[in-house]
Parts: sequence; structure tokens; C-alpha cells
Amino acid sequence: MPILPQEPDTFPEDLLSPTRLEELAEGRWWALYTLPRREKELVRRLRRMGVWHYCPLVCRRYRSPSGRARSVWTPLFPGYVFLAGTEMDRYQAMTTQCVSRSLEVPDEVELIHDLRQIQRLIASGMALTPEAQLEAGHRVRIRSGALAGLEGVVIRRRSGDRLLVAVQFLQKGASVEIADFQLERID
Repeated sequence: MPILPQEPDTFPEDLLSPTRLEELAEGRWWALYTLPRREKELVRRLRRMGVWHYCPLVCRRYRSPSGRARSVWTPLFPGYVFLAGTEMDRYQAMTTQCVSRSLEVPDEVELIHDLRQIQRLIASGMALTPEAQLEAGHRVRIRSGALAGLEGVVIRRRSGDRLLVAVQFLQKGASVEIADFQLERID
């Protein structure tokens, strides 16, 4: 079976831009919890319906049993798609047979901030590691480089320091390897 090319993960493409979010004044945000391995199918259906959504996708590379290098685009947060819209948009998403339940986002401003940072991390092209549980650490901001201005939490791994950028609502995030000289503490 052929591996599919990368598909758009955001609809509309500028969903997280301030001007687009102004159009969503009467709408709300939901985290849709999908049935297993149905995130991409849900995204395709939502795009056809014209429902605004975001499902961050990252490239995973692996070797097939025959030794060929393969790349696939998988959801950064398996099982979740973020929907922005009205109650009718949420209802349409629930009728796709891809959604198990929907969770209304209590703090939309924080979610939008977190999703913008995740989007920027993905766009940087750096290797990301999904992080399922947030760990205690210092809040920091990156001072220089391609990711200047991003905020997150420093976590320690055997391989070195990493910057964790999280979606607080889900208690999930992604981390990227970072040198401590690029960081400034913000408390």
C-alpha cells in the first residue's frame, strides 16, 4: 500500500492568525477525541464540510522491513483534533463517525497561544519528540535562533536538555533539543 503525501493539517490555512480568529467571534474551541487512528479521516471530512480545524502533523521516519527509508505524517497528539466553530460545526463533526467525544476548551486564549507555539515548532523543521506527561521544571523563553520568543518548560533527559512546549488543556506537548545558553528564565 503506498504511503500518502503530507496533507494540510489546518483549515483554513491561516486559522491561528489574529485576523482569522476575529472572524470566529461567536464560535468556540473544542478538542475532539477521535476513534483510534481516525484523525486524518476526520480532518479530510471536516475540510470537505468547511469546518475549521487544526490537527498538528509531524514527519516520522523509519525503515521498512526491506530496508527502504520511509516517511509518514502522523498526528503529534494521537486521538485529538482541535475544532473552531459554532455548536452546529461541532454537531457536524460528531456525525462523521470518527469522533468518540468532544471536550469544550475552558481557556481558549491559552489554547490558541499553545497551538501557535506548537505550529511554530513544527514549521521549524527540527526533530520533535511527543511528550505525554508534563514534568515540573522552570518556565523559560528562547532568546535567540529560529525559535526565538517561544516559551516552555525545561526538562532533563539523558540525551540532554529539552524545551517542552505544551498544550496545557490536554496535558500533552512536544519537546525539542535545546542548548541552555539560548534560554532565559521567566517566572
